[in-house]
Amino acid sequence: MSPGWSTARVFSMLRPMNTRTFPSSPKLGRGTAVLLFAGLVLSSACKAHTTPEPEAEAAQPAAAAPQKPSADPQPSRPEPKMIPAPNDVAAPPANAQKSTTGLASLVIKPGTGTTHPTATDRVKVHYSGWTKDGKMFDSSVVRGEPTSFGLNQVIKGWTEGVQLMVEGETRRFWIPGNLAYGDTPSRPGAPVGQLTFDVELIQIIAAPVAPADVAAPGAGSKKTASGLAYKELVPGTGATPAPTSRVTVHYSGWTKDGKMFDSSIVRERPATFGVQGVIKGWTEGLQLMKEGAKYRFWIPADLAYGETPARPGAPAGQLTFDVELLKVN
Repeated sequence: MSPGWSTARVFSMLRPMNTRTFPSSPKLGRGTAVLLFAGLVLSSACKAHTTPEPEAEAAQPAAAAPQKPSADPQPSRPEPKMIPAPNDVAAPPANAQKSTTGLASLVIKPGTGTTHPTATDRVKVHYSGWTKDGKMFDSSVVRGEPTSFGLNQVIKGWTEGVQLMVEGETRRFWIPGNLAYGDTPSRPGAPVGQLTFDVELIQIIAAPVAPADVAAPGAGSKKTASGLAYKELVPGTGATPAPTSRVTVHYSGWTKDGKMFDSSIVRERPATFGVQGVIKGWTEGLQLMKEGAKYRFWIPADLAYGETPARPGAPAGQLTFDVELLKVN
């Protein structure tokens, strides 16, 4: 890893410059919004994996309190190793596959899988990245830990490129500046211009498929006076949340045309929040459930974000959710 880079910065490198987030309600605090909606999961990972900046590691003792030399001095921490850039780091070779967007790629090691991830899937990868002049700026291989993220949460070149891969495959990408961070990035410290990555696709975590009745309440559904429609998919046996309860849930959400916009299943992390801290349709619907239950909700626009949401990027119109109530706190 290049000097001055923390793991937190490294993880944030893969996030797009225009990541959309969907805060659940004006009543939500910022921390809750991070838990509830996709797009900020990598920033949560950053907090979990943040390592000290080199300056912190090299902190000197105060002059007023000098420390005595240790009888058994500890060896200094070795500098992180650098992975040499490939010989073709500056430009793709003639046999590289090129797309209409300008992305170029070449299979380094064929995979054993048979399916490709979609933009809404989550993937686990190992990767290393270099600038055009061969300077490595990031590597999960050096950190010794694979990275997981949603494909619609990263730079455009990754979103497009990883969908070409299958599990077990290693592929080299030459990503032009306009599909990365630009030739003059607005994010301080972001690498400039064309970037070259070696990516190993370890695992695809498939996004839940939209239900057949995503557009309208199906057979066996019920409707409340507010217009909320719901259907019990799996009965529960535990407690029912009160308005003041906090709950832990797994959920996936789709727009009326079947496009998934959020899923804790894909993030592999359930969400915890207050019953009154979310959109009206959730507040009402959760109080119909028992712990252990799984429900499908068709939430009309006036109980969600409206037909023309005021918040940029928030899903519009009727929303359909599958919700599993894991715990009532």
